[in-house]
Amino acid sequence: MDAIELLKQQHREVEELFEKFERAGDDDAKMMELVTLLADNLAAHATIEEKIFYPSVYVGPVAEKLTHAVEEHLSAKRVIADLLEMDATDAQFKAKVMVLQELIEHHVKEEEKDLFVGVKKLMTKEELVVIGEQMEAMFSELIQTQPRLQVPNETDEAAPLT
Repeated sequence: MDAIELLKQQHREVEELFEKFERAGDDDAKMMELVTLLADNLAAHATIEEKIFYPSVYVGPVAEKLTHAVEEHLSAKRVIADLLEMDATDAQFKAKVMVLQELIEHHVKEEEKDLFVGVKKLMTKEELVVIGEQMEAMFSELIQTQPRLQVPNETDEAAPLT
């Protein structure tokens, strides 16, 4: 699978988790479970973007978009870090999840409508497949390690791109 296809697939999976959260109603245990899944998936996803995808495509007209993207990651990580310290019974819990969802939806829209289009102009299909394989392998490793636990350590500044 090429890198862009992998990222889009992961975007759909996260959207599905947000939808499940909305359907969880007032089931505190289910909401906590879903926030844990969201945090792990978003943390692993951001890591493979920041460590493999973004540095691989950090050239020309795409570079500025990537600088913006890592700042969006930083905002999402700060909200995730807050959520990890909260309980589902907290009055602000659902509101904070909604803010995270809005941040992610905005980020995904920019990536899919703008960034990925620019990347496709810069990279060959073969290059994207190689990058995608590296990203998939790293994601598989990360998702086994509760990657959400690293998020609070990543909230001071945006990830470097080089």
